Amino acid sequence: MTFKNELTIIGIDGGGTHTRGILYRDGKIIAESKVGTTRIGAVGVGESCERLINVIDDLCKQVNIGSEELDAVVIGLAGVWLEEEKLRSTQLIKTLARGQDIVLNDLIVTSDAELALAGAFQNDQGIIMIVGTGSIALGQTKKNKLVRCGGWGIELDDEGSGAWIGKEGITAVVRDIDGRGKKTKLTEIFGEMYPNISIKQPRTIVKAFAERAFEYHMLTPTVMKCAVEGDEVCHEIIQRAAYHLMELIEALKHHFDIRPIPVALLGGIIEAKTLLYDILISKIKNHKDFKIFKPKGNALDGAIAIAKKLINEMD
Repeated sequence: MTFKNELTIIGIDGGGTHTRGILYRDGKIIAESKVGTTRIGAVGVGESCERLINVIDDLCKQVNIGSEELDAVVIGLAGVWLEEEKLRSTQLIKTLARGQDIVLNDLIVTSDAELALAGAFQNDQGIIMIVGTGSIALGQTKKNKLVRCGGWGIELDDEGSGAWIGKEGITAVVRDIDGRGKKTKLTEIFGEMYPNISIKQPRTIVKAFAERAFEYHMLTPTVMKCAVEGDEVCHEIIQRAAYHLMELIEALKHHFDIRPIPVALLGGIIEAKTLLYDILISKIKNHKDFKIFKPKGNALDGAIAIAKKLINEMD
């Protein structure tokens, strides 16, 4: 995606695993910055906003410009949907910015999924399915109405996501240890991954989890690897993940008056071209109501597009 306007814009994509920021000026990206997650559910609103301010400050310093030169800052945060959530983050970011002499002329805080949708389809109809630490499907209809399914967070749902796959992997391990479930090579590998865990002393797993020695998504690559190597339990987890992800777009299709509906796949698990990616591609290609769509741009492109629209509306 190419932008030609002579504008100075910061776009930030705050995902569940990491946060990426860019500084766009005079039609090109001139600086990039990356920090850890800014998902409020993971680090809290205070830490989230502190990290976002650090990204803004870093981008400006990289190219030696003052923050007052920024025409707009657009931020997408994982798990932020309610207007009150957006407003709370916006107000705290502005407060922290003032305390550090950072000027934010125009600031928009929205969902990272909305950035991804804006980048992928711009003004066209379609559905994005984001599969990373979390999972969500978001659609844009003919009347520019936003429709969504999923995105509840691992505490409530996020079926098919990286965190869900890791959680199911842990469940498979403890079921194996108890003798309630099938044997899986994941159990032995898991015991070797963390020195403070002993499979022969199962309560060490509970203690390690309580102390956050591991989190669900950390086990996801291992579940994927075992599935590829033929582990029956892990392969079944990936198959169920694909089924649940297809449910997301199935739930949205009645909002659209076109067939097949374009579906763009995004997120870390998609970008890594995993086994789950392969299964999803096959399912969508074989479904009469959907077709694979190559995104026109990414979430950061979406942030720039939203910023441009805001600026144009103000002119």
